[in-house]
Amino acid sequence: MECSCSSLLSSNSMETIYSTQFSSFKPLFDLKSIPKLTSFKGISAKACYDTCVPKKGLSSIDEQQLGAADLVYHVNGKINPSFLTRDLRILDGFDDEYGGVIVDSERLPANPNVFASMLRFSVSHWKAKEKKAIWLKLPVEKSDLVPVAVKQGFEYHHAEKGYVMLTYWLPEGPSMLPANASHQVGVGGFVVNDKNEVLVVQEKHCAPSFVGLWKIPTGFIDESEEIYAGAVREVKEETGIDTEFLEVVAFRHVHNVAFEKSDLFFICMLKPLSTRIIVDGHEIQAAKVVDATN
Repeated sequence: MECSCSSLLSSNSMETIYSTQFSSFKPLFDLKSIPKLTSFKGISAKACYDTCVPKKGLSSIDEQQLGAADLVYHVNGKINPSFLTRDLRILDGFDDEYGGVIVDSERLPANPNVFASMLRFSVSHWKAKEKKAIWLKLPVEKSDLVPVAVKQGFEYHHAEKGYVMLTYWLPEGPSMLPANASHQVGVGGFVVNDKNEVLVVQEKHCAPSFVGLWKIPTGFIDESEEIYAGAVREVKEETGIDTEFLEVVAFRHVHNVAFEKSDLFFICMLKPLSTRIIVDGHEIQAAKVVDATN
């Protein structure tokens, strides 16, 4: 483990560092009594007194107190939790193509106090780097971090079943981040065979007025799925029929006032590649082919 203790800082230079980068940092003891500090490398400040030891040498209680810290410090022969690395580390993340930062949701600290300190320092760091925005995705299992982020100025952007997305606009002025997706996209598979027969289904779960109605297979496309691929998939899932996409033959656009969303629906002409119908028992009541001329 690397631990450079070659940089000897005077009390004046230490006070200069205090007044700039670490102005919000509160020491556990008088820094003038510390004879050695490590050189600061990268974005994670590290310090040691006499010797540094890895986390694996700590008890479970010490590890819990350290949280995200990489090192601990021996001060007067006693192990002291990191007073620099834990609070002054940047959250893991990567730049997006628009000058923002996307925080790595899989490497977030579990401890809310450690997260609060790291988030505060990260925001300051990214502001200094003139980043545009921060995207913070918090999974359900770390939902206790949501109020911590909101308290520091993050705003709700959208939520899905397994996570909530928060954002922070860094420059002065109103946020220029795009709003959450405003449209949902549905597809219908218009499957016609060489006998001019059309594949139709009856849905198992529908409004009372639609019970017994025969219709083409329909559904919503998945995330990052192409429209033509979604149509082929829906037909396969509902009827077991393999198909090949030919063309989009129609579409419509409506608005759902209740959910404040818009709905785009595309009907795709598909060529059947198989004939055996296997009904999806969860969604479909029945399926068959009918003469398109009737």
